[in-house]
Formats: sequence, structure tokens, C-alpha cells
Amino acid sequence: MTKKKDSEKIAAETRIGHVHLKVSDLERAVEFYRDVLGFEVTARIGDSAAFLSAGGYHHHIGLNTWESKGGKAAPQGSTGLYHFAILVPNRKELAKVFKRLMEKKWPIEGASDHGVSEAIYLRDPDGNGIEIYADRPRGQWPKGVKGEIDMYTKALDIENLMTLAPEGDEEGKYTDKFKTGLLEAHFDAKNNKQVSSKQMKKELGHRKNIYKKV
Repeated sequence: MTKKKDSEKIAAETRIGHVHLKVSDLERAVEFYRDVLGFEVTARIGDSAAFLSAGGYHHHIGLNTWESKGGKAAPQGSTGLYHFAILVPNRKELAKVFKRLMEKKWPIEGASDHGVSEAIYLRDPDGNGIEIYADRPRGQWPKGVKGEIDMYTKALDIENLMTLAPEGDEEGKYTDKFKTGLLEAHFDAKNNKQVSSKQMKKELGHRKNIYKKV
């Protein structure tokens, strides 16, 4: 891999500032990002757009129906967004998100350990893929023989993660439900129907290790 000169690199402080999504039903989308994920609404444009953030930022997420009111998700095989990722500050916050999703019975597509990070995967009401993750400290990132970052996909240790959740999961209520598949019926927004976990895992073949220890 050819290294870029400093003058050719984008600034190291650069961040992805926000994601702006076309949605079918604005209020349905706002309810998900506000009530399920916990973002706060910071601004609205009439009944056609809304902006949400964490920590008082102007917006991390934009939602609008300008071209998409009542619309359907793009069919499989289309180009576009695969997923966007929400970075939480630490494992404790990731555990809080996981517990909240389980309490609200929101379908979780997967939970993975990528070496550099730990992540859970889900979809919003419009079928947009979302990854919510916590980074490990850089010094713990796995490296290859040449010093390159060597990410992988293994099953996330849910039991260990949930020890950090508020009030924990002493009875295994959430981890057992996740592991035994009681909440593994997933909504296929593209076809407006429920799909089985077996079908979902087939479609997400690169996540083949999500549901079993490796």
C-alpha cells in the first residue's frame, strides 16, 4: 500500500459529522431515533424534516420526507447506504444501548467483536442499516505481521457486556432471549414482511459468526 504524503492526506481531526436520511414517515422515524436510541430532537422544518443529536450538538442525524414520503426502501441489489455507524464512548454505554433495545423488543440483527471494536447491528423503521459500537483502546487493536490493522468478526460476548449494564442482567433475561432467538424475527422493510433468522443470516453471510461462539 502506497503511503500518502502529509500534503495529500485529509486532516487527522476530520470526522463524519452527521448522516441525513430520506424516510417514508417522519414521525415514525423520529420516534425510533428519539425513543428507542435516545437521541434528542434539536430542530424541525415543518412536518417534513427533523434533526437529532447527542450531547447538544446541532445534529448528528437528519431525517426528511422531501422526496420520500410514503416511499419504499430500495430493492436488494441497489447501490446506496449499507449501514451507518454510531460510536458510543465506551462498553458501558454499549451495554446500556443493548439493554434498551431488548427492553423495547427492537430486533437486533447481530452482535460482533471486530477486535478493534464491539458492535451491535439493527435497522431503523425504513430498513436503513445501523451499527452501534464502542472502540477498544488503540493499543489493543489487533495487528498483522506488517503492522496493519487486522480486524475480524467473532461473536460478541453478550454475557460479559451485560455485566456493565444498569442493574446488570443477573437473571440472564436479556442475554438468554438474544441467544435463544426469541427476538430473532426481523422486519424486512423492503418487502413489508417478517423474515426468519435463518433467512436473515443467509442474507448477511459475512456475519456468519454473530450467533455462535468461535
